Amino acid sequence: MTRTESLNHVRDFNGYWDVLIIGGGATGLGCAVDSANRGYKTLLLDMADFAKGTSSRSTKLVHGGVRYLQQGDISLVIEALHERGLLIQNAPHLVSHQSFIVPSYEWWNGPFYGAGMKVYDALAGKLGIKKSKILSKEEVLEKIPTLEPEGLRGGVIYYDGQFDDARLAINLAQTASDLGATPINYMKVTELIKNGSGFIEGVMVRDHINGEEFEVNARVVINATGVFSDSILSMDNPGHKDMIQCSQGTHLVLDKEFLPGDAAIMVPHTDDGRVLFAVPWRGKAIIGTTDTPIEKPDIEPVALEEEVEFVLRHAKKYLTKDPTRKDVKSIFAGLRPLVKPEDMKDTSEISRSHHLQVSESGLVTIAGGKWTTYRKMAEDTIDKASWVAGLDFKKAETKNLRIHGWLNNVDENDPLHMYGSDKVGIEKLYKEAPSLKEKLHPGLPYIKAEVIWAIRNEWAQTIEDILSRRMRALLLDAEACVKAAPLVAEIMAKEWEKDEEWKERELKEFYELAKNYIIN
Repeated sequence: MTRTESLNHVRDFNGYWDVLIIGGGATGLGCAVDSANRGYKTLLLDMADFAKGTSSRSTKLVHGGVRYLQQGDISLVIEALHERGLLIQNAPHLVSHQSFIVPSYEWWNGPFYGAGMKVYDALAGKLGIKKSKILSKEEVLEKIPTLEPEGLRGGVIYYDGQFDDARLAINLAQTASDLGATPINYMKVTELIKNGSGFIEGVMVRDHINGEEFEVNARVVINATGVFSDSILSMDNPGHKDMIQCSQGTHLVLDKEFLPGDAAIMVPHTDDGRVLFAVPWRGKAIIGTTDTPIEKPDIEPVALEEEVEFVLRHAKKYLTKDPTRKDVKSIFAGLRPLVKPEDMKDTSEISRSHHLQVSESGLVTIAGGKWTTYRKMAEDTIDKASWVAGLDFKKAETKNLRIHGWLNNVDENDPLHMYGSDKVGIEKLYKEAPSLKEKLHPGLPYIKAEVIWAIRNEWAQTIEDILSRRMRALLLDAEACVKAAPLVAEIMAKEWEKDEEWKERELKEFYELAKNYIIN
């Protein structure tokens, strides 16, 4: 279903949607999949693109959370490890196994983390990956030759999952659509409509693409807007007290030479108490992250100078080749929607478990959580929403639901592997028009056919949608991405029959945004 078809469906729809979801990130999309899978008439609206915010800016890990184990949050670790196992089964084209090494520079670290990882293994149960084990100094350096050898005593190797967050988001939107839901991006909810008793029975929404306004009725409205949860809660109740504390996580992307092996590095406790990751991803190395409290949410968060310095300083501490600013291929920041506890702590200590509530008006709000547990969050939310709406209760059946694109045994060296079963559709495009197999830029793995595919099959509306989320070019090499943008604009303009003025406007917007991904 294209965006135009989705819009027409909303225009032609008479009556009440069973479930209306505001927010197209991991949680909202998960809710749409779950709701549609139960047979409910489901509409999802997002004010920007799917996964534009937090859900495309993660460390690309599907994990139980070693830090949460350290903090004693055992129930969250068990839930996340279980969900990690399900996600590996349900989206094998996007989720893979990743080995992590915890280097030991203190004599007591090895046994301490070795024991901790054995607990981590045990908590995963039948859905575990491989067993962790203690490594000698020589074994550690064999796996990570660029790790700082001075003072190194050995380490522990353990296993978690790795994925492509934005691609999974798009596949969830497609899964929801396949099941009968209607997901639409660039649709901003401007008002909650209430009946005489004060119960919400719909929303007013504005189309950001053409300015059209709609009134949409629904039996229940779900607020799954992440860092913007408070804005919807305030729309419902002007006296609402904010419950979300934003925490910013910034990542630097370096060339593969800084982390040439297949293993990732996990430093569980930096000198200021944070966790540091260096992870191989898409032929690059992602280094991060930070945990910086941010006052107000922003749809396009920008990395702070002190965060850049923090990540570079710690990368130099653990890598033999010291990365400098000029080595950074891209920088990206994301905001975590943490639910404030009554006694506010440092953001790194706030629980990552999810929070579900129902307002007096019937507004269902789901907040907090993390990518790994999106499916369980959605199940809990739709259980609650179906009760609020008075719908016939149907049990969730998403534990073994294959996500759109499901394909086992993909070749990760194939540049199109992340499309899974959709890969044949892209191949068909360039077989019919061989020029579509040409690369967008010599330094990027993406081809012209992927632009066409994103426009026709993945709701892409802007250059950024394509280069940042349908492809991951903006995160992998921001300068190469900027150079590829005119070609992308040209393909889009031809596909949609747009003029030069449209192209110039789109490029100007994209160049302005891309500045934040390049370190000067």
